[in-house]
Amino acid sequence: MTASFSHRSSENDETTTPDKGEGASKPGDTSEHRMHQRFVARLHGEACFWALIFDQRLALNDLSLNGFSLPASPELVPGAQFDFALQREGVPDTVRGRAEVVSIFGDEVAGCRIIQFEDDGEERLHDWLVIHVILCATVRISEKDAAAIVSGRSLI
Repeated sequence: MTASFSHRSSENDETTTPDKGEGASKPGDTSEHRMHQRFVARLHGEACFWALIFDQRLALNDLSLNGFSLPASPELVPGAQFDFALQREGVPDTVRGRAEVVSIFGDEVAGCRIIQFEDDGEERLHDWLVIHVILCATVRISEKDAAAIVSGRSLI
């Protein structure tokens, strides 16, 4: 079985950072960029999203349509690219792709940007995040509103 990869479109490469404003993500640029809001990868106080990288299953700290953070390791240095498989607790599905480390925070957390998805991974990740937003909301929220939050611009 051959995997097909979809590269991020130029629309998805637009980024916003608090200190650098609007700009396009460039190859080799390892500064922090967030186009979409990241969501805490916990539900009811427990980890609910995981990444399989370097033969390890690591709980994610946060996750968005274009990136995630996870515990740092010696292999995760700024600029390093790696294959990943994302898992959602209780869901047999997996989202696969390739990511790049863009930042390390205090030798403890690696911030990563997703640079390509395998097959329909981006759509599946979107669906996972919509469900996550609905489950985590403290007020009643519609699927349409949750999808707008997931697809919307980052607030930070």
